[in-house]
Amino acid sequence: MPRFSGKTVIITGSSNGIGRSAALLFAQDGANVTITGRNSERLVETRQLLLKSGISENNVNLVVADVTTSEGQDELIKTTLNKFGGIDILVNNAGAAITDPNRVTGTDQSIETYHKTMQTNFQSVIQMTQKAKPHLIASKGEIVNVSSIVAGPQAQPMSIYYGIAKAALNQYTRSSAIDLIQHGVRVNSVSPGLVSTGFVGAMGMTSDMSNKFYGFHASHKECIPAGVIGQPEDIANIILFLADRKLSSYIVGRTIVADGGSTLVMGMQAHNIASILSSP
Repeated sequence: MPRFSGKTVIITGSSNGIGRSAALLFAQDGANVTITGRNSERLVETRQLLLKSGISENNVNLVVADVTTSEGQDELIKTTLNKFGGIDILVNNAGAAITDPNRVTGTDQSIETYHKTMQTNFQSVIQMTQKAKPHLIASKGEIVNVSSIVAGPQAQPMSIYYGIAKAALNQYTRSSAIDLIQHGVRVNSVSPGLVSTGFVGAMGMTSDMSNKFYGFHASHKECIPAGVIGQPEDIANIILFLADRKLSSYIVGRTIVADGGSTLVMGMQAHNIASILSSP
């Protein structure tokens, strides 16, 4: 029997990248999945990917919603309960390194960019956790947060607010884990390094720029010792591991780092992104 048979999972930010890959793996392993994002076209692509792999429409709940809004969060919870009857796993995956509208970085970024970054990467996790909490307590369920190696302890001068948000998320993971384990709910997280997704595209990089960005870091051992860029399924498999009570039952409030060794050396901090992208 599939290990997640009869389980229901909500995966935020599942219109592409890590979220899409996690949705596919959960569904193939027997779970009912609620997929969600703001981009309806990409979300439909995720659903089609699941259906083409043999997943029944009865096991997929598609919700076009903005997870940073209370209305979007409520819609996710309500439609999941209406279709599947409960919630067993919450994957807080939605996130973004938001570019300042004035194209500035570091300490020159606006306070508006700060608020938007925190709302997307941190506040939405708090709200989704609060709203899913009674249902997860009822099912003795799991929460998996998707953080990032930008949480530190290394400095992130190019993306200060994003680093702050993910550092806060790591602390929230630890603290909420202790608060919820008394009710039988486990909370853990995964911190990816560089992963080939639409993430940098959302920051404004073209396809050529993205390829150059990833290629540079993969080819420099002081950036990624493993010499390869991570793929969405690399992180998705860790998410499933942390959501599997049989395999990871004694892991509580921890963050698994998956970065090809980057945080052991962090040489990528010595390189200027603008110079990488402008090189021939």
